[in-house]
Amino acid sequence: MTTTPAPRALLQAMFHAAIAAAQPSHCVPPHLPPAPKGRLIVIGAGKASAAMAQAVEQHWPGPLSGLVVTRYGYAVPCERIEIVEASHPVPDAAGMQAARRMLDLVGNLQAEDTVLCLISGGGSSLLALPLDGITLEDKQALNRTLLASGATIGEMNCVRRHLSAIKGGRLAAACHPAQVVTLVISDVPGDKLGDIASGPTVGDATTCDDALAIVRRYGMVLPDSLRAVLESGRGESIKPDDPRLARTRTTLIATPQMALEAAAEVARAAGITPGITPYILGDSLEGEARDVGKVMAGIALQTALRGQPFPAPCVLLSGGETTVTVRGNGRGGRNVEFLLALGIALEGHAGIHALAGDTDGVDGQEDIAGAVLAPDTLQRAWALGIKPRDSLDNNDGHGFFQALGDSVITGPTLTNVNDFRAILIT
Repeated sequence: MTTTPAPRALLQAMFHAAIAAAQPSHCVPPHLPPAPKGRLIVIGAGKASAAMAQAVEQHWPGPLSGLVVTRYGYAVPCERIEIVEASHPVPDAAGMQAARRMLDLVGNLQAEDTVLCLISGGGSSLLALPLDGITLEDKQALNRTLLASGATIGEMNCVRRHLSAIKGGRLAAACHPAQVVTLVISDVPGDKLGDIASGPTVGDATTCDDALAIVRRYGMVLPDSLRAVLESGRGESIKPDDPRLARTRTTLIATPQMALEAAAEVARAAGITPGITPYILGDSLEGEARDVGKVMAGIALQTALRGQPFPAPCVLLSGGETTVTVRGNGRGGRNVEFLLALGIALEGHAGIHALAGDTDGVDGQEDIAGAVLAPDTLQRAWALGIKPRDSLDNNDGHGFFQALGDSVITGPTLTNVNDFRAILIT
């Protein structure tokens, strides 16, 4: 006879199952291309790119060479593929130099060659190469502006694609006439290929005018050099029908939905009758993190109190990427912001526990994946003199949960399928 794990242990087991489902060692090998007549060049960018490169090396029987760029602290040993570390979420010179070298590496390929491109979340910042006339400092200012604007990930990446010398299909165009095979670990709502690392090997149907409209929508103040590129049209991206993209193929090898399904299996296997039934509410939920938290609290309370729309015990799973409009000066991230707003709206309901975290191990700019919420979270905070609403107003989710010992710290997970949220209703 088995018993149901403690709520915190069960939530953490689901989170770790979601991360494991997206590990490159598991999802890269089945999708490797056949050996080309010519050379195999491996390139890539993202938080999972080094682990993806290692998986390629371990399962590729022939010669290869290449270069990938990943986040500081996310490198893993490779023998034939060079691993470069750079800054995320604000780009730095290391990422810019790696991007320039990557374009040089693929600049003189032949039709019999194959480029294997390994793309995962975080690649936009890691693969930063501004168009001529734009400085790295301009790009850094842009990223800070985008992160604080409240724009969706799709909107942010639309602006980035039109100010880059490598994104928006430009990397694939540089590989022509070689074949380009791109393996993608998705971290964006809806698995939109153009938004994952801003689509360096994917044709882009959006325009400079679209990017300008987003800048105006959120009242962003851009350096003159960036605005001039957009207004002149000089930043136009590579379009989907460009003949240089004719020999490109892109495959999604890990997605938020796959991760949520892995977590659901853990819930199903936990305990005995009546059992914990998982419900996946969506893998691409967006919106202000605190607003999503309030809505999810309403659903959880209706479930706990009335058995609608689901009977308890159950766990409500969701993924996607919320946004935070920064108004305070606290230590925040979208997952802890969501969780804090959820907790405030639940008002300490006795039968509801939750976990929210980023599957890459980094929520916001902290090396903390997220946090757990318990029925006594608010009470413990008040006992320490911490006012939950003040913490939320100051965007201080990390400060709040860390003071309670409720942070979830994974270290570098070497993958990224975006946010994971689980609300357990007992």
